[in-house]
Amino acid sequence: MSRIGKKPIPVPDKVAVTIDKQHLTVNGPKGQLAIDIHPDMKVTQEDGVVSVERPTDERRHRALHGLTRALVANMVQGVSEGFRKSLTIEGVGYTSELRGTDLVMKLGYSHEIVVNPPENIAFTVADRGRTIHVDGIDKQVVGQIAANIRELRPPEPYLGKGVRYSDEIIRRKAGKTGK
Repeated sequence: MSRIGKKPIPVPDKVAVTIDKQHLTVNGPKGQLAIDIHPDMKVTQEDGVVSVERPTDERRHRALHGLTRALVANMVQGVSEGFRKSLTIEGVGYTSELRGTDLVMKLGYSHEIVVNPPENIAFTVADRGRTIHVDGIDKQVVGQIAANIRELRPPEPYLGKGVRYSDEIIRRKAGKTGK
């Protein structure tokens, strides 16, 4: 039995889960998310707990079991608490700021880079433009937007300049003079 798949998902008081055949909708204080469940998986809700069951022990059913449970748990957490990814900007003259809801970054290029947030995503800038927080209710979208921002100027190994995740460790190289 899948260790992740068999864990029940507790639903907070503020969150409402609606199961309509293979369509699952989660409403909460931060918004609404919906997903289509694979036809082989069975999702049930009883006494404020959502559980996922699989029909057989086939390899693909075991994989879908854990995946489905993780997706539903992330939806419940997203609409109740939300998700956050933090990025740090390193480098002389590298900075960011908010203009309305748009994120404007100066990353050593001849132009400013403007990132428009998609729906249900919010940017916040802290530490005098050196830290960027990406907040949202969908874990996958938050991670993808953070990865897109990091890709604009990935950290380089010699001086460590660039955009990196706040918990990321950059392996530094010695350069020409180091042996």
